[in-house]
Amino acid sequence: MVPLLLVLLLALILFGAGFALKALWWIAVIVLIVWLLGFVMRSADGAGRKGRWYRW
Repeated sequence: MVPLLLVLLLALILFGAGFALKALWWIAVIVLIVWLLGFVMRSADGAGRKGRWYRW
């Protein structure tokens, strides 16, 4: 009975980790798209002005 519970617990943990990693990949893709859009808009706005659209 205990090994069955351990296997089920392991499957649950791995499923949760897989879902979390997939969600993190989607978040990373969205952030990359926003960053690229900001970079393109800043470059098209004029390179003569100093300043950045992001804080880092």
